[in-house]
This record gives sequence, C-alpha cells and structure tokens, in this order.
Amino acid sequence: MRADAERWFRQRTSRAGDWPVELLKERKAGTSVSVVLPALDEEPTVGRIVAGIVDLAERTGLVDEVVVMDSGSADRTGEVAAAAGAKVVHRDDVLPELGSHPGKGEVLWKALYVTGGDLVIYVDADLTDFGPHYVTGLLGPLLSDSGVLLVKAFYDRPLLDVSAAGGGRVTELMARPLLNLYLPELAGVVQPLAGEYAARRSLLERLPFAAGYGVEAGLLIDTAREHGLDAIAQVDLGERSHGHQNTAALGRMAATILHTVAARVGLPAEATLTQFRRAHGHIEPVETVLPTVERPPMITVPAYAARR
Repeated sequence: MRADAERWFRQRTSRAGDWPVELLKERKAGTSVSVVLPALDEEPTVGRIVAGIVDLAERTGLVDEVVVMDSGSADRTGEVAAAAGAKVVHRDDVLPELGSHPGKGEVLWKALYVTGGDLVIYVDADLTDFGPHYVTGLLGPLLSDSGVLLVKAFYDRPLLDVSAAGGGRVTELMARPLLNLYLPELAGVVQPLAGEYAARRSLLERLPFAAGYGVEAGLLIDTAREHGLDAIAQVDLGERSHGHQNTAALGRMAATILHTVAARVGLPAEATLTQFRRAHGHIEPVETVLPTVERPPMITVPAYAARR
C-alpha cells in the first residue's frame, strides 16, 4: 500500500463502537439527519430496516426523517415501508420534467431533492441483519470532525466464498484491482462499493451521480479528487448479510462500475456488455446496454437551487 493510503487508513478508520449514542446526541445539536433507503423489490427486508431506523429516531433523536426511494418495485416494497414508518417516494414522481433513468444512482440523486437533512445516510434495503449501529457508526465521524465529508462503511461478509473481511465478489475481482492500478491513493478503502455510507449534503449536492451501480465508485473518486483523502473516513460495522445476485448479474454490475471508473481516469469504454447463455442446446450472445447517463450536481438543478 502506498504511504499516503496507509497513513489515511490508520488515521481515518474507526469502529461503530467508537461512536456511542450519548456522544452523538451531544454533538448533533443543530444538525439534521436524513436516512435514505434505495429500494427495488425489497418487500421481505425493507420493513424491518425502516422499523429499526424509526425506533432509533424515536429513542435518540439522531434521525430526523426516513425516506424509501422506490426505483419501480413490482412487489409491496412501498406499502411495507410506509407501514413501518417511512416516507415512500417513487423515482418517477421526483423532478418529472427531467425524466427517469433505471438504476441505483438515479434514486440516490433524486433523494437529495426530497430530503432536507444536513447529513444524508444511505442504507441498502436488502439487509437481513440491520442494527442501529449502521446509522450511529456512519454518523460518528461526520458529527465529530468538520473536515470529514464522506464516511464509507465496511464489514465482514461471513457467507461469501472470499475473505470475510474483504469486499464482495465485484470488489475483489474487479473494483479493488482497478482502483489500486489507477487510483492507488484509494487502496486503503476497505469496501469502496459499500452501499452503506453517509455524507454532508453540502458535498453530495455538488457532485455528479453516476448511473446505476457506478454511483458509489463515482462519489468516492470525485470526493477524493475534489477534497483530498482526509475528507473521507471509514467505519467498521461488524458483519453484514444480504441477498446475493447470480454471476451474470454481477457481471453487469461490474461492467457499469468499470465504465464509471474508466470515465474518471480518462480511458475509453464501451457502453455495451456481451454475455452468453445456452438456449435449446446452443450458445447465443446476450447484449446489455450499460446505464451510462450521469446526473449533474443537484445544486445545478434550478428547482433544487431555489428550494435551498
């Protein structure tokens, strides 16, 4: 690991247990917090996560609003989330004059328009073992150091067929080698693609949001480039369990992330991915057009700027 990455790792890494609730309550005064769950067909898990965050909010006052951004679910995701206490917003109902694009980056970007928190925490809606430390751990560095703008989570994934302390398959097989090669200053980030992270609105509203699953990598790279490594911190949240996608789906995810990183390091990248499947005894190609449309910084959207 390069010297700057190692220094950052040692100075900007903490554990969820380092940030007790009472300490955070003392430091939150005057700061509002929004928790956002991007969701697409997460009926089995979203209700329990929302209920846990609502309970934390009522017990501690550390959370001011909980918003589930529905990315076009075909199940009862929205109904279950609302029953658990979340405000549910469909992506198509936000800034409709700008249209909608599929993918995670779209709903995270639109969440900025419908939330009001000074700090925004993103939590994936497919977690099967959510605990309040997911919120308190991510809040800690932001409430304790004004120089920290973005906080990434990391965790063990004990059910994976890779090192539990590493990232998921896409991270270990593609994202980490790619970042180490082209952006070695980020080598100390344990899980660059983690879906759990928190940031100051003042940062998020001034960054572009990459399409689809490229959003996490894009925000991480852009924050480091615009504000330096020390604007980023990371927190160990222990263990994380969630649903898993098949290899073909992970390939499409990896291709989207690769396209996002390539755009930021000046490499040409195709916007299509060719995969293969067997049908009726024959192999045939399957073409996927990658989501590549990036949303501009939200502060440049007149309707948002007027509200702020």
